[in-house]
Amino acid sequence: MKLWLVAVGRARADPARALYRDYVERLTWPFTLREVEIKRKVTGAELRRLEAEALLTALPNGAAVAALDERGIGLTSAAFAARLGAWRDGGVGDLAFVVGGADGLDDSVRQRADLLLSFGVMTWPHMMVRAMLAEQLYRADRILAGHPYHRG
Repeated sequence: MKLWLVAVGRARADPARALYRDYVERLTWPFTLREVEIKRKVTGAELRRLEAEALLTALPNGAAVAALDERGIGLTSAAFAARLGAWRDGGVGDLAFVVGGADGLDDSVRQRADLLLSFGVMTWPHMMVRAMLAEQLYRADRILAGHPYHRG
């Protein structure tokens, strides 16, 4: 199974990016980052719509999609690993995680998603979400491999 992160915005060189890279480099699954940006000066619903178009276009064809969204469900690390394992064992070739922009995701992205996932009710910086996702992917990878990294 190949993992994808399709995200609004460009990563800057900062501690969150370094943490993200550290965990991505540990993954045994192939991982690809696709970043999208909207250069036009628009806001609100129009910006969300344009970001949605860019995000949906950047998804690999036929991918299962997990969108990071404040309205999503929270999973334990073990449940997250089980979900990834079920996709892997069910023959999913591409699994794409979507992170929207500062104004959140357009409904069209939520509707396309196979899973709406939340990292809690607090708002997180987008670069920190990338690092948190990368760590949870690595943790799931280790759980599925029976490695003692996860002790929960």
